Amino acid sequence: MALRSAVFVAPPVPFLSPQTGKPGGMWSPISCTLIYTTTEAVLVDTPITIQQTNDLITWIEKIAPGRKLSYIYITHGHGDHFFGIPQLLQKFPDAIPVATQGTIRHMEQQIEDEAYNTTWGSRFPDQIYRPFQLARPLPDPSSKTFYLGTKHTCQVIDTGHSDTYDSSILWVPDLRLAVCGDVVYGQVHQMLAEANTRAKREEWIRAIEKVEALQPLYVVPGHRQAEEIDGVWHLAATKKYLQDFGRVLEENKNAKSPEEIVNAMIKIYPDRFNLAVVVFSVAAALQVPIDLRI
Repeated sequence: MALRSAVFVAPPVPFLSPQTGKPGGMWSPISCTLIYTTTEAVLVDTPITIQQTNDLITWIEKIAPGRKLSYIYITHGHGDHFFGIPQLLQKFPDAIPVATQGTIRHMEQQIEDEAYNTTWGSRFPDQIYRPFQLARPLPDPSSKTFYLGTKHTCQVIDTGHSDTYDSSILWVPDLRLAVCGDVVYGQVHQMLAEANTRAKREEWIRAIEKVEALQPLYVVPGHRQAEEIDGVWHLAATKKYLQDFGRVLEENKNAKSPEEIVNAMIKIYPDRFNLAVVVFSVAAALQVPIDLRI
């Protein structure tokens, strides 16, 4: 039963501003990882929109036709990593969506009316599948392990706070593969809206170091550009971005405008995708309204 993996990257999609209802920017590309044998498969994370998830289903049938999708693992509770579950279950009714208890609690918060309408429904009107389907607890919550077939271990590792709380990764030791959700980013600006203090950024760095300690051969970032390889260098790059952001905040603590900090980060990282994310991050760190103009 040869074990292998492949990554689908849902492309960037435009979103509306919740404040104005006008175009607000692009949502970063989202990685969805399929781990599969000749007979079964596990999917890690889903995209946001109905169209993205339809494209994911088509891709699964192309890259691993005829496999039983046994599990859908969700790395953390942000909606852009689990809204596709109900569509996937229509196509793969035997699949079991699973997550940690912390992620399930976060998922429940994300679909509460106020939180959903403020964060997701207003940005992606008529593009998110309803009704929602949430994950179930892991088959063995104590060991946080489940299996692909009878042989291949899928190990859930809690990492604490990354770009949000109660994050996790999925570790597949037979491939030395770390599927990292938003603990790790590729060539995409990192969302620091919930890592808006030094303490939270340091906790995120410790989360990355948990992945480094596994000595993976392959590291899948939760958001990356489609052309990127899932290399171990994403670990150091994600850590450095966090350190650079903290340094830029300190060096510009007397800046006359938030735009100076935004521009300083863009100068360091001119090739990363999605400048709007830098605006979100700086606004959250300074606790100012998200009305910056690049």
